[in-house]
Amino acid sequence: MNRPDETTHFGFRDVPLDEKQTLVNDVFHSVASRYDLMKDIMVNTLNPPKNDRPFALLDVAGGTGDIAFRAARASGPGFRATVCDINGDMLAVGRDRAAKRHFDDRVSFVEGNAEALAFPDHGFDGYTIAFGIRNVPRIDLALHEAYRVLKLGGRFLCLEFSSVEVPGLDKLYDLFSFRVIPELGRIVTGDAESYRYLVESIRKFPKPAVFADEIRAAGFSRVNWQTLSGGIVALHSGWRL
Repeated sequence: MNRPDETTHFGFRDVPLDEKQTLVNDVFHSVASRYDLMKDIMVNTLNPPKNDRPFALLDVAGGTGDIAFRAARASGPGFRATVCDINGDMLAVGRDRAAKRHFDDRVSFVEGNAEALAFPDHGFDGYTIAFGIRNVPRIDLALHEAYRVLKLGGRFLCLEFSSVEVPGLDKLYDLFSFRVIPELGRIVTGDAESYRYLVESIRKFPKPAVFADEIRAAGFSRVNWQTLSGGIVALHSGWRL
């Protein structure tokens, strides 16, 4: 049993021991809600047709189907999505969710590698990848594959962590990222290393202007991006024209 005056650290401050888990949970709930907002922005930008016009989406690194389900809810009966991910366990969870949400006739799940997609040329109207391309070993191959599988007039959208460039916020974000996030990971999951990798991989990912050049090099036109949450995340867009 904890003593009433027993404290522990939460980031850089001391808090009552009994309150720490609640504070940690609040952080992750807050992050999750921001993720949801950003994913909604991505789907709104994709703007799938709300009528019966056919529209085929490929959601790469889509895991359990979150983006695909959101797009299906926002679209008409002509919409179909294929979720492609290298993790079969996550796809299995996605299939169960699709069945429970009655999306199994509109959302399918395929195990595959972003660098070598097992789909024919020009098969999709849209390609989305959310918080996944940073983990692809050869990003240039993934971008060329995205271009290959899109139809003429198809759209590429990539939601990914980026670099904070707001003066003051950048230093605060670095402190939070390198000191607090791994510690939260250790407390909640017992795995600080995975969260440390998350932070380090974000720092190594190209800045938006550089990544935009890589998208252009893959063949895409009208490439642009918008930053969200002070630059913590960027949404990149390109078209196959």
